[in-house]
Amino acid sequence: MQRLTLYFLLSVVFLSLEVRAQTSDSPYEWNWKIDGPWLAAGFGGTAGGLLIGREKKDFTEAELNDLEKNDVFVLDRWAAGNYDKNADLISEYPFYGSFAVPFALLFDKRANNHSAQVLGLYIESLSTTSALFTITAGLTNRARPLTYSEEAPMGRRMRKNSKRSFYSGHVAATATALFFAAKVYADFNPDSPLRPYFWTAAFAIPVGVSYFRLKAGKHFLTDIVLGYTLGALTGYLVPELHKRKDSSLSVYPKIERTPFGEEATSLAVSFKF
Repeated sequence: MQRLTLYFLLSVVFLSLEVRAQTSDSPYEWNWKIDGPWLAAGFGGTAGGLLIGREKKDFTEAELNDLEKNDVFVLDRWAAGNYDKNADLISEYPFYGSFAVPFALLFDKRANNHSAQVLGLYIESLSTTSALFTITAGLTNRARPLTYSEEAPMGRRMRKNSKRSFYSGHVAATATALFFAAKVYADFNPDSPLRPYFWTAAFAIPVGVSYFRLKAGKHFLTDIVLGYTLGALTGYLVPELHKRKDSSLSVYPKIERTPFGEEATSLAVSFKF
């Protein structure tokens, strides 16, 4: 999916930012020893998946003629033959728009104080989703539903991109961006009355994208479900795995003076509960 170049544009811009050490009022912590290799794996996986995908060949007319709806998995069979150019176009708007939603966090004072950290986590989330999608789409050759349609232009049906049905990158990326935004806002603002609105948008907008991708003949139901699940989990779990782990038990040296004026050194134990 050529639109994945958007991920790289985001990365070029925001990886130039230093993810600085954060103060204790951030719910997250960033560790370059872990997050550096994580980002490298995301970018590397994406590049590798795109290179694999370039090796795909266009459908031949003979291959298209051999496609049978009855060979499609029973839960997906009803979508075989779907094609709607307008639905495809409509699905692009919430897809691209979703990438901007996490930037709304910069208008939140608490999150904005840790903007470099939040942006680093966002890039990490997108690169993870990107790598998973591009590698999977590159290694599989599932025909899109529109290849079974006689209404779709033959040139469109024969393109190698029509072998990239599994799974839905649009839905996965949209879910990642929106679940990330909802999760981060909720972690920074646990008592905010706006939290339900963020979560509602996170659940609902990818569903809308899913509907139009199905109608457009770009994906089957199982492609959509897997894309939604992986995207939502990535958007939620990347921030969750970076949650600050505050220890309730602490041990530290303590120096006191005795009644005779002498200094005494000891270890003090503090336990929060």
